Amino acid sequence: MIELKNKQPAILGGDPAVTADHEPASRWPILTAEDEQAVLQVMRDGNISTHPVIRELEQDYKNLTGRKYALAHNNGTAGLLAAFYALGLQPGDEVLVPSATFWASVVPMLWLGAVPVFCESETERMGIDPEDVRKKITDKTRAIMVVHLWGLPGKMTELFQIAKQHKLKIIEDASHAHGATWRGKPCGTLGDISVFSLQGDKLSPGGEGGVFLCDEYEYFEKAACLGDITRIIELETPAQRFAATSFGIKTRIAPVSAAIARSQLRRLRGNNRRRNDNLVYLSHALEKLGFHTFLAPDHVERVYFEFMIRYKPETILLPRDVLIEALRAEGCQVSVPRYPLLHQQPLFTEGAWRSIARLGPEVTPPEYDPNALPGTQSANEALIKLPSFPNADREILDQYIRAFEKVIAGAGDILKQQSSPGV
Repeated sequence: MIELKNKQPAILGGDPAVTADHEPASRWPILTAEDEQAVLQVMRDGNISTHPVIRELEQDYKNLTGRKYALAHNNGTAGLLAAFYALGLQPGDEVLVPSATFWASVVPMLWLGAVPVFCESETERMGIDPEDVRKKITDKTRAIMVVHLWGLPGKMTELFQIAKQHKLKIIEDASHAHGATWRGKPCGTLGDISVFSLQGDKLSPGGEGGVFLCDEYEYFEKAACLGDITRIIELETPAQRFAATSFGIKTRIAPVSAAIARSQLRRLRGNNRRRNDNLVYLSHALEKLGFHTFLAPDHVERVYFEFMIRYKPETILLPRDVLIEALRAEGCQVSVPRYPLLHQQPLFTEGAWRSIARLGPEVTPPEYDPNALPGTQSANEALIKLPSFPNADREILDQYIRAFEKVIAGAGDILKQQSSPGV
């Protein structure tokens, strides 16, 4: 009787499949004595604003990517604002952007008067769709925002071709992609300007922080003038004259965050390997059950800032909300994606964005339709978020696999219960 009960989905009265403790399996970031010592060193040195650890962090990221210039910022959002500014975007200039991303990939450009043009996400990797990008290019288009969502590099071959053909710049938001590569090239090198976030959930965290990367001195100069008064005086051009004022924004990273970020970066490779091993193992099992798990193609080495899977309605009988409910009953920590689609947010649909955008009278502000990206919406509504298991052992992974197996096998009975009167 016990064996029979264990085979029954927990939502129907069976025993939960997942009994292992999630806390050690999912704990992140992993802060060690090495991180503590790095912070203490800054404190003991007494320079908690302009400590040399900031320059050392920048050199670390130049070494990681091979970029010529790096400028540390107080967060990735500030780094993205600097990227939009450094490209010289003017009021009314259009930037092609995904909707399936964190708001910082898009919203900072509004302060410059640049206009985001939302594009569909392709379904294989959920990156910005090159085909929709082509359709939405106008004579006002200046750049493409590429986001390696969840750590999976987008379709760069097609995007590079489009950018070259139409003389567009690429801004690379690599905030999810520390350590990922595309055709052997590190993420962080795939944009005219690239930005990493160092926020506490990221794969190489500093608590708060961001790193702006480029190969053109002009971009570095503009980013420094925008927000790092310490650097302006060191510039090799007449822009040095702005050192006494900067351009009114202060974006310099705190040395304590830089110290943690350096320490964490040294462990990036090992941390990524452990997390990847866990999630590739889990992915192969879930693929056999009818889920798309966004395994990387051969020319891509992905990482896992977050672990998303897409259920296939044609093979999975349960609606997503019922599937999630049943998996939670098994003890799984699953949810819908935490990023809402940007083109559906009130900032855009209610026109509130115009209050911060410096458009000018000659620019006709666009109207944002929440139903404008049906492909992205459909794909997003089929996503399920699982833990990213940075420290998991096989026990909890196998329990998750068993939970999914039980729910899928019992889908018919679960549906009957859901549709029964009084339930």
